Amino acid sequence: MKKRFGLYFMLVLMLLISAACSSDTNANSGSDSKDDVLKVWSFTDELKEPIKTFEERNGVKVELTIVPIADYPTKLKPVLESGVGAPDVFTGEIAFLKQWTDRNYWENLSEEPYNADQLSDDYVDYVFDLGKDSEGNVKALSWQTTPGGIFYRRSIANEVLGTDDPNEVGEMMSSWDGVFEVGEKMKEKGYSLFPDEGAIRWFSKGEDPQPWVNENDELIMTDAKLNYFDHAKKLRDKEYTAFAPEWSPSWIESMNGPIGIDKDGEEGEQEATGETEVFSYALPTWGLHSVLKINAEDTAGDWGVTNGPSPYFWGGTWLGIYSGSKNKDLAWDFVKMMTHEEEFLTDWAKETGDVLSYLPVTEKIKDDFSEPFLDGQNNYTFFLEQAQKIESGIVTKYDQQIDTLLGAQVLEYVDGKKTKEEAVNEFYKQVKNAYPELKMPQ
Repeated sequence: MKKRFGLYFMLVLMLLISAACSSDTNANSGSDSKDDVLKVWSFTDELKEPIKTFEERNGVKVELTIVPIADYPTKLKPVLESGVGAPDVFTGEIAFLKQWTDRNYWENLSEEPYNADQLSDDYVDYVFDLGKDSEGNVKALSWQTTPGGIFYRRSIANEVLGTDDPNEVGEMMSSWDGVFEVGEKMKEKGYSLFPDEGAIRWFSKGEDPQPWVNENDELIMTDAKLNYFDHAKKLRDKEYTAFAPEWSPSWIESMNGPIGIDKDGEEGEQEATGETEVFSYALPTWGLHSVLKINAEDTAGDWGVTNGPSPYFWGGTWLGIYSGSKNKDLAWDFVKMMTHEEEFLTDWAKETGDVLSYLPVTEKIKDDFSEPFLDGQNNYTFFLEQAQKIESGIVTKYDQQIDTLLGAQVLEYVDGKKTKEEAVNEFYKQVKNAYPELKMPQ
């Protein structure tokens, strides 16, 4: 009996030790367990290939949920606030980035064990700063930088300007006087300088970069933004554009060759009163791969990229860890790979052409790019130079709506429906209605 009891006791003891060891192992490995599932939410499919790489490297499963950008904030916010069905990692777009960094949605990456503050010198300044909250804590990181430029047709440049060299074309368009001078030359030869007046809105933001709202809750209306009204009106009155609004069918079609236009401002082939070819488009880094290459197959190789009157940026994707995640170790591993792992980012940049914000990699690879679509131009070095000119701290949580309100009133003025004074005053009125706490300019 004693022998049986002894064997039984030893068996129970061994099971307890085994269970304890197993528990310790799981506790130590945390989210590195091969049974873990990492949940990622995004508004774009650009994470699909990186996720495959991460799964292969770590032997884990990643569930990617893609929500269309128009629905993304409204669908993500409830799950982040409730924690029910929330992702471990989620992305943010520039339009709503600042609305999220000051909430507790993203983990504070400035704290242990992340210590993301130590990475500040390794990133393009404005990209790193945009991922911080109002207290200076890093909440999200981005692997990319998205400065913009002017993509132009080389054959048209040669015919009208006598050169297709990006530096020479950029010098001609480095001031507003120069832009309109090029526009007049294009018109004389039957070409349109831009698809429509909205193309210049980015330069009005980059010319005198200040936030829309300052620390005193005052709306800042710069001279550059006021001049946007006048510049857009001049483009219309001088007929320097093709009346092809951004993202419209005619805008897409114009990248591939001639389009019909109605000089009264109505697009449509059946009512077209003339034909034109568009010389240039204001687009950021991703515009090359996601817009031009897709829609300009017939004109591939006939493009270059250069600067406009001022530097600007458009878009960008940041990602961070959900503060309520129970899988933070694995989530951080994914964020690290995506934003500052040299081997992965080197391969990623070479495969996709994505312009990186992580300087240790860009310094090594920037001189080796040659883009066939741009007739062999190294657009990588161009965009990295533009990125260094972008001012930090100009993005606010108000930007998306205020930009939309401004653009609508500029169009009212351009179309002749309002005077400039009426359009500006209506803009102030609409901003005040949307944000009663803000103080309007006197």
